[in-house]
Amino acid sequence: MTNTLKDRTILITGGTRGIGKAIGLRAARDGANVVILGKTSEPHPHLPGTIFSAAEEIEAAGGKALAIQCDLRSDEQVEAAVTQTVERFGGIDILVNNASAIFLAGTLQTPMKRFDLMHQVNSRATFLASQFCLPHLLKSSNPHILCLAPPIDMDKGWFAGTLPYTMAKYGMSLCVLGLSQEFRKQGVAVNALWPETGIATAAVANLLGGEAAVQCCRKPEIVADAAHAILIRNSRECTGNFFIDSEVLAESGVTDFDQYAMTPGAPLMPDFFLGKPDFAALSKLLSNSLQ
Repeated sequence: MTNTLKDRTILITGGTRGIGKAIGLRAARDGANVVILGKTSEPHPHLPGTIFSAAEEIEAAGGKALAIQCDLRSDEQVEAAVTQTVERFGGIDILVNNASAIFLAGTLQTPMKRFDLMHQVNSRATFLASQFCLPHLLKSSNPHILCLAPPIDMDKGWFAGTLPYTMAKYGMSLCVLGLSQEFRKQGVAVNALWPETGIATAAVANLLGGEAAVQCCRKPEIVADAAHAILIRNSRECTGNFFIDSEVLAESGVTDFDQYAMTPGAPLMPDFFLGKPDFAALSKLLSNSLQ
């Protein structure tokens, strides 16, 4: 395998902003074909960018871009997006299941509309996009599916107070477990990637404490660089893993992690599902998210 994604076609769900866009930009610097799936086609009052502005940035970074407005809850729209991708670029080499919905609340505080949204966008859309992309991935010389999903930790603390969200995210993780085993012999790599710390995204700014929380996060580029390091690996030798971004980069020789910090030297906010649950911190996050 080479150390580049040049001329590879990568389809990214939720690629308009944040981690998804950062992964697209990193692939674009190699000269990849990057397909952005997202819902935002017109400027949003509270969220930065659109699928078209993301595509413009990808083109400027050196890649070829295709922006597709797509509701990942729709079978027909996802199938059409995959068909459009193949018609434009001739196939699909990589699927990044990045799109995710979050609502941090307990059982009594979670409307079923929010519960359904998280399960439709997280676990169901991951399965759906994978199902439609796999016939094309099986034709690729180095096919990868990468899910932004956590390692499965059955510590009951991760379920207390955030049961609906935990169920939805672990649904993505279960897709990694199942798909990696089902398609191992065919050479399709299916892996998960999860940040060690909070990442400065719109979700953090809007739900977890605003600008103060963002300053305790790392930039999306750390996840993008880790994703790149995974996606250039031989798919037949790298599957079924639950990677952590900083560990992947450390294995690749990265020693300076301050370059990814929003505020170098500031204490970093640990991400969910890693280590032991901090009940005081979780309670504070839940309080912030419901204000």
